[in-house]
Amino acid sequence: MSNKPFQFKEFTIQQDRCAMKVGTDGVLLGAWASLAQGPNSILDIGAGTGLLTLMMAQRSTAELIDALEIDDATYEQCVDNLEASPWGDRLFCYHAGFDEFVAEIDDTYDLILSNPPFYTENYTTENEQRDKARFNFSLPFEELISGAAKLLSPNGTFNVILPYKEESYFLEIAKANNLFPLSITRVKGNPTSEIKRTLLELSFKNVSSTYSELIIETERHVYTPEYITLTKDFYLKM
Repeated sequence: MSNKPFQFKEFTIQQDRCAMKVGTDGVLLGAWASLAQGPNSILDIGAGTGLLTLMMAQRSTAELIDALEIDDATYEQCVDNLEASPWGDRLFCYHAGFDEFVAEIDDTYDLILSNPPFYTENYTTENEQRDKARFNFSLPFEELISGAAKLLSPNGTFNVILPYKEESYFLEIAKANNLFPLSITRVKGNPTSEIKRTLLELSFKNVSSTYSELIIETERHVYTPEYITLTKDFYLKM
């Protein structure tokens, strides 16, 4: 995992103090999340480097874009990344756990995003900071979904990226919290690989979902037109 800064077209991510570096998952979610509703308030849960927050700032005119990060060093780096960006005046990062944030915040958000910790297996490493960022004991799906349901405005959407194997379990918990899938995109690395990730857009509206598939590469470093179209506003090489 590289500690070097990650340079996007309109902003730079410093990541030497963050356990989870810039990766494809975060870029996918930030580029995929629909802004069709014209959200005026956005929340990034478990902001890490601040990648999703900055992508939302670049893509939207939302006046209020909040981030939430619990880890001390990661929080400080996230704040630095947000302040160094062209949109620093409308970005704010809270340093808190999600449970206390949910308990204290009275406002709701039109768009909520999370690239949540999702390693559910009981496997941990010697690196506590990295474990906290990777494993969902630090933010179980139940807590994430019930909290997001409380913070979401009536017409708002909640967007996440997950391992495909967690999709049905996540949707079950969502349904119990009156959140239903509007849009589901399943992601494959290449045409012959298994589905690896699921992108979900959830809302309080119980309507029929739209399904799609996204393939990232046709072969190593040869990206599909769909993936290029999705990410070209961000990656330097696209």
